[in-house]
Amino acid sequence: MTKAKYADYLESAQYINNIIKETPDIAVILGSGLGEFAEKLSDTVIIPYRDIPHFPTSTVSYQKGELVFGKLTYENGTEKRVLAMNGRFHYYEGWEMWQTAYPVGVFKLLGVEKMIITNAAGGIGYNDTRELVPGDLVAVCDHIKLAPDSPMRGANIREFGARFFDMQSVYDKELIKIACDCAAKRGFALKEGVYAYMAGPQYETPAEIRALKVLGANLVGMSTAAEVIFAAQVGIKVLCISCVSNMAAGITGAALTESEVLDTAATISERFKHLLSDVIELI
Repeated sequence: MTKAKYADYLESAQYINNIIKETPDIAVILGSGLGEFAEKLSDTVIIPYRDIPHFPTSTVSYQKGELVFGKLTYENGTEKRVLAMNGRFHYYEGWEMWQTAYPVGVFKLLGVEKMIITNAAGGIGYNDTRELVPGDLVAVCDHIKLAPDSPMRGANIREFGARFFDMQSVYDKELIKIACDCAAKRGFALKEGVYAYMAGPQYETPAEIRALKVLGANLVGMSTAAEVIFAAQVGIKVLCISCVSNMAAGITGAALTESEVLDTAATISERFKHLLSDVIELI
């Protein structure tokens, strides 16, 4: 499929802007099993992906496939306008890598400067005494992407930035600190880790997980990297929070299942929603 042009992003953004009529304070991409956060928003406007010109559509059955624009109102009177993606796009669904990241370019044109990306990930662990267990929330501080494709492959859209750009600070350290402080106030630790992207949809082999651990990965999943790469090009600051939904292949010897991913996400839903709400208030 021919890569989208700048005019396509503009058309998508104009369609959304004509409906929401406000600049979001932050965009949030909700990962597998984490979509309940959208229910915390008030005065919501819902836009199905299928209605947005040039937008991909989610094919994962449990993801709603809609943009939710609404407000978070806090006790001190602070109000934040949030644009949430309830459902995302994956390479394994058949989309091109640039399509999986398409919404990020649209967010940029809508005036978004900060973005929270969430995902469900397999826990690999650390090469020291620290541990990861299902239900842990982890702030991603870097990623490893061995898959050769990139959302930036092909003709560069100059309006979005240079073709060659730095990736060292896209996982914003200040946002990570805010998130860690918010978690501590809630009485739990937000761990930090490196996320490894794998294309899927099959889960990884034990040998792949052992290799990723040697490379320094602490988490593994099938999303996120493409959106983060595009965010780096357009200058959107990113906070990424992973929910450890299961231990990765070979760690415990148990078979990996999709239901385990969703069940774990459901058990930490309240903690997750409170953390996101607290962070959004402060950023």
